[in-house]
Amino acid sequence: MAEQKRDYYEVLGVSKTSSDDEIKKAYRKLAKKYHPDMNPGDKEAEVKFKEASEAYAVLSDAEKRRQYDQFGHAAFEGGAGGGGGFDFSGMDFGDIFGDIFGDIFGGGRRSANSNGPRRGANLRAAVRITFEEAVFGCEKEIEIVLKEECATCHGTGAKPGTTPVSCGKCGGKGKIIYTQQSLFGTMQNVQTCPDCHGTGKVVKEKCSDCHGTGYKSVKKRIQVSVPAGIDDGQSIRIRDKGEPGVNGGPRGDLLVEVVVSRHPIFTRRDMDLFSTVSMSYAQATLGGELRIHTIDGDVLYDIKPGTQTDTRIRLKGKGVPSLRNKDYRGDHYVTLVVDVPTTLSAEAKEALRKFDELAGNSLKSEDKKDNDTKKKKKKFF
Repeated sequence: MAEQKRDYYEVLGVSKTSSDDEIKKAYRKLAKKYHPDMNPGDKEAEVKFKEASEAYAVLSDAEKRRQYDQFGHAAFEGGAGGGGGFDFSGMDFGDIFGDIFGDIFGGGRRSANSNGPRRGANLRAAVRITFEEAVFGCEKEIEIVLKEECATCHGTGAKPGTTPVSCGKCGGKGKIIYTQQSLFGTMQNVQTCPDCHGTGKVVKEKCSDCHGTGYKSVKKRIQVSVPAGIDDGQSIRIRDKGEPGVNGGPRGDLLVEVVVSRHPIFTRRDMDLFSTVSMSYAQATLGGELRIHTIDGDVLYDIKPGTQTDTRIRLKGKGVPSLRNKDYRGDHYVTLVVDVPTTLSAEAKEALRKFDELAGNSLKSEDKKDNDTKKKKKKFF
C-alpha cells in the first residue's frame, strides 16, 4: 500500500529543497551501492535498489515531483503499477546508468563523439639504478618497442592508391547503440563498434608493410633523465613516447618505473639516510675523532668522552635531495655502537685487567659475588 512506502526524499537522503543535481548525485551513490550486479543474490540490496530507482524516477521529473510534493504517494495510486505501484514506462535511465556502469567497470563515460581524436595508451618500462644514482640523479638509456607510422601508407593502413571507407556496421559513427527492455523501461547501451574499433572507418585493401594497422613496431633507445632524490618504485613520465593516438589524437606517455638497488651501508626513509658506525672502547671512553662514511664521502666527527653504545648523531644536510628542490636535502642519522673485540693478545688482556682495577675493579667484584653465592648455597644444604 502507498502509506507503507517510505518518503522518496528520505529514501534518497535529500531534502525537499534539493536541486536536480543533488538528487541525481544521491541516486547515483545508492544505485552503485545496491545495484544487483554489485550484490549478486542479495535480495535486500535488490529491494533497496528498486526503492531508490522509484524515488529517483519521480523526483527527477519536474511534473511528477510537483505532484508528489502536493499529494504524496497518493498521486500515483492509479498508475500502471496498480495498488500503489509506479509505472516506469517511458523513463530514460540511459544517462544515469551510463555513469554508474562506467564507474562500476572502470570505463568512465564515453564521449558522444567516440570516433573523434583519442589519446593513445601509456606504455610502461623499468630502469634499475644504484643507490647513489637515486640520490644524485643520472642519465640512463633504455630500449623499448614503439609503434611508428608506416612509411608506405602514412598511417592509413590502406594499400597505396586506396583509402579507408566508412564502416558499414556503425555507419561511420564508431559506436553501436543497443536498445533493450528492462524493469525500468527502455534502456540504451552504447558500445564501440567491433568492426572499426571506434574509428568509423574500415580498410578494404590493407597495406602490405603494416598489414592494415598503419604502424610498424620499431626498437628505439630512449634517454631517461633520472632526477636527484627519486625513490624506489617512483616513475618518470616521458611525454609522447607511448602508443599512437586514434583518429589523429596525440600519443600517450612512457612511464618508466625506477628500481633502486640496495646499499650495503645506508638505508633510506623519505629524504633521510641511516647507517651504523662502530667505535672502539677507547674511543667511546676517551672521545676523539671518528671516521664516518656518508653519501658525499668520509667525514671526521668528534665524539664526546663517555659516549654510550646506540647513541644517535645527526649529520645535517647529508641526506637525500628533495625532488622539488635539489638544493634542499634531508639529514643523515648515524647510530654509534661500541665494537667489542673477540680476540686479544696476552699483553692487551693484562692491560685491560689493570685498567679494570683502576676503574673500579669490576672483575674482582664479580668474582667476590660468585664466591658469596657459593658459600650461601653450602650453608643452606
